[in-house]
Amino acid sequence: MNALVSPEGSLEILSNYEVSRLKDKSEGGLYRLFRQCALAVLNTGIETDDCKELMEAHADFDVRLVPQPRGLKLELVNAPGHAFVDGEMLRAMREHLFSVLRDIVYSHSLPNTIAGFRKDNPEDLTNQVFHILRNARVLEAGRQPDLVVCWGGHSISHEEYQYSKDVGHQLGLRALSICTGCGPGAMKGPMKGATIGHAKQRVKNGRYIGITEPGIIGAEAPNPIVNELVIMPDIEKRLEAFVRCGHGVIVFPGGVGTAEEILYLLGILLHPDNADLPFPVVFTGRRENAEYFEMIDKFIRNALGDEAASKYEIIIDDPVRVAQTMKQGMRDVETFRRAMQDAYYFNWMLKIDPVFQLPFEPNHDNMRALELHRDQPVHLIAANLRKAFSGIVAGNVKESGIRQIQAKGPFEIAGDPTLIKPLEAMLEQFVTQNRMKLPGSTAYRPSYRIVSGAA
Repeated sequence: MNALVSPEGSLEILSNYEVSRLKDKSEGGLYRLFRQCALAVLNTGIETDDCKELMEAHADFDVRLVPQPRGLKLELVNAPGHAFVDGEMLRAMREHLFSVLRDIVYSHSLPNTIAGFRKDNPEDLTNQVFHILRNARVLEAGRQPDLVVCWGGHSISHEEYQYSKDVGHQLGLRALSICTGCGPGAMKGPMKGATIGHAKQRVKNGRYIGITEPGIIGAEAPNPIVNELVIMPDIEKRLEAFVRCGHGVIVFPGGVGTAEEILYLLGILLHPDNADLPFPVVFTGRRENAEYFEMIDKFIRNALGDEAASKYEIIIDDPVRVAQTMKQGMRDVETFRRAMQDAYYFNWMLKIDPVFQLPFEPNHDNMRALELHRDQPVHLIAANLRKAFSGIVAGNVKESGIRQIQAKGPFEIAGDPTLIKPLEAMLEQFVTQNRMKLPGSTAYRPSYRIVSGAA
C-alpha cells in the first residue's frame, strides 16, 4: 500500500540537516539504514530470520520525508499490506516507525553534540547509551526496580514458547515489567504472559520494552506487544542498554545469539569491581530443556570456571519459583542502590570493560584473529568467545554478514583446542536441536568453519 503517515509518539520536527542526511543515499547517508529499519517494523508479527531475504522481498518499498507547515509526515510506497486495517496504519506500527526515525537521527547526531566525544572512551560510550535511552523516555526517575530482561531464541518450539509465556504471566502477577530483544519466540512469550498478569493485578503502567539494533531488526522484527521500541546503534550498545536499564535477567533456551548474550553478561559480572553488585540471573526452561542447560552450564564452567557458574541459578520447569526469585532479586537491587546512592533507572555502578563496549566488526580477518586462548583474564576469554558468537550471528541473519559469506565463504574460527572443541560441540547441538540453521542445506551456506591450530 501507499500511505502518508503522521507522527505518533515522538519526533515530529527535524532540522534541514537531519532531513538531508535521511534522504542521502550515499555511503555516509542515513537513507538505507532508515529504510531497512522502517521496513522491519512494518513487518511486525511476520516471523523471519533473514534480513537480506526481507530486504529483497520488498525491493520496491520506499520511504520519503514530506515536510509540512506543522511538522513532518512520512510517505510510504509499496508498504506491506498487513501494516494496515481498512486503509489505516496500525497505531503500534506508526509508533514504532517514528521511534526508528527518532533513534536513528539522535544516535547519529549525538556524538557531534558531546564536547570531546571519543568512540574509544568507555565513559563516553556509556553516556551515549544513557542519552539514547533517556531520549527514548525509557529511563523513569522514581520508579522502583522492576524491569526483567528476558533473553532466548526467536525460533523455538510451541511448548518452549508456552513456557516463556507462563513465566511472563508469573512476573506480571508480581507487577514486574519485561524488556527483551523485541522479536518473536522467547522475546514475545514473556511479554504476552505479562500482559495477562498485569491485567489481573490491574497494573496500568506495565512496560514491554524492546531493544534492538539495525543489523538484527530485519531478522527479529518487533513483536506486536512491544510498547516502547529503542534502536541502538550496534550490538555492543544494545547489550549495554540491557544491563544498564534492566534489574535482572532471565535466559530461556536459544541459539548462538543467546549464547552471545550469556557470555557478554557473565564477562561483565566476572569483573572484580562487580563482585558485590546484586544482579539476579536465572536460566530456565521446561523439563525437556534440562539437557540444554546442562550443556550451557558445562560449556561455561569449562571456558570461564565455577565462579562464572555462581553468577546464575538454573530453575527447571517452575515459573512460580523463577518469578519469586526475580522479585526477591528486585528487592536486593533496590536495597543495594539505595545504600550506594545509585539510580534505580540506570546501573551506573556496573563496571564494563572497554573490550565489551568497542564495536566488533565481524569479517574474515577479525574472526580469524580472535584470541581464543586461556592465557588471559577470564572476563577477556568471555569477551572473545562473545565475539565469535557475534560473528556467527552476523553470518546467519545480518545482511552485511550474509553478503560476506556469499562472497568469501564461511568465517574461520581457530584457537586453543580446550576452548574450540567444546564450542564446536555446542554449535553442533544447536543444529541438532534446530536452534540454528543447518549448515550445508540447499537453502543455507554455513557462516563459520572451525579450523585447527591457534589464531
